[in-house]
Amino acid sequence: MNKGGRLLSFGGIVFGCFLFGFAWPDLQHGKLPNAHTVNALFGVRSGAAASPEQQFSHAYSKILTDYIQAVDPTNLKYAGMEGLMSSLGDPHTIFMPPRAAEAFNDETKANFGGIGARLGADALGAKISNVFDDSPAQTAGIRAGNIVTAVDGKSVTGKEIDDIVTMIKGKEGTLVRLTVIQNDKQRPVVLTVKRARIIAPTVDSKYIAASQVGYMSILSFSEPTAEQFDKELAKLEAHPLKGLVIDLRDNPGGLLDSAVDMLSRFFESKLVVKMKFRDGHEESAQTMPGFIHDFKYPIAVLMNEDSASAAEIFSGCLHDYGRAKLVGTHSYGKASVQNVFPLIDQSSAKITIAKYFLPFTPFFGRKVDQDGVFLSGGLEPDVKAELDPKSIIDPENPKTDNQLWQAIQVLNPTPSESTKH
Repeated sequence: MNKGGRLLSFGGIVFGCFLFGFAWPDLQHGKLPNAHTVNALFGVRSGAAASPEQQFSHAYSKILTDYIQAVDPTNLKYAGMEGLMSSLGDPHTIFMPPRAAEAFNDETKANFGGIGARLGADALGAKISNVFDDSPAQTAGIRAGNIVTAVDGKSVTGKEIDDIVTMIKGKEGTLVRLTVIQNDKQRPVVLTVKRARIIAPTVDSKYIAASQVGYMSILSFSEPTAEQFDKELAKLEAHPLKGLVIDLRDNPGGLLDSAVDMLSRFFESKLVVKMKFRDGHEESAQTMPGFIHDFKYPIAVLMNEDSASAAEIFSGCLHDYGRAKLVGTHSYGKASVQNVFPLIDQSSAKITIAKYFLPFTPFFGRKVDQDGVFLSGGLEPDVKAELDPKSIIDPENPKTDNQLWQAIQVLNPTPSESTKH
């Protein structure tokens, strides 16, 4: 350490490790360590140039053998992988350990073994936020608002929600015992639930009767989303429709193929995105023929800053081809394509491989300052509407949600609050 208290560095290597080691006397006299000393530190023979892989491997081995306390080699390896990804400064290029990789795979497929409920964080464990229709959870008597405090007799109080979800999921046909606090019970009850193959709903709809508007919420773009969209659309079109609101707020995106499938309902053989790769070559995705639907009414798409990826592709293409008005606030501005690469121990690496461009909209990639504060990017709405902090997101009472109410006004139906399922 010099008189200013800073670590000495040379060639990008910080020599803080020498401060209380064999080289301290040399540093006191202003002598920097020689190449032989540096090579010895990194386990490289004098005259030999170490590759980045050799340096990384040697540092990994030295931590395992010489660190003051035992270190789990798997955790150390995963930390190294996470460091590799984070060094790129790209929030969308990430390393996923086995559990996270499995959860991501379940999310994109929307197909897994479980009880059929969505869980949220709670101080006592996990709160049931939604129970799927005809699910094992519904059959067992679990309802929204119930709180799970134990799984198979093991308390989940204080655990991360992802860990609780992992404990509840399991092989189809197996049993799981949940200790549940229910609103109408003074004491917790233990419910035994038989796991089943769950296809998570990603699309929900409501019919706003007095306005004659269909409301459709799309939570993500996964494998079954297009099929679920068709089913919910058929329900809405059983009523007279003057317009359709598609809510993509907080939709993080998902699969490009799913967005292409959905857009194929609106137009045939049209460009969806053009992707540009690091070597300069380009690829494009187009809608498919044979799936066109006759939308006889106008469409408005709700979006916000958490609408990203496939949600931006879907809404951006509808807007570019004049099929929908965008309402709300600017979208996230992802504008990049990731590919998931499976690794040898069931972990995965999700890596950005290309930038994408919409048919007519200029590049809208997100830009932030050094503190991560948004500067520019994202899709801009046709009708800007900030969400009122007092808003209640409830399609059955559209006036309680000022953004939804604004979208309804864009479609010009008769305004009213009443709805019909």
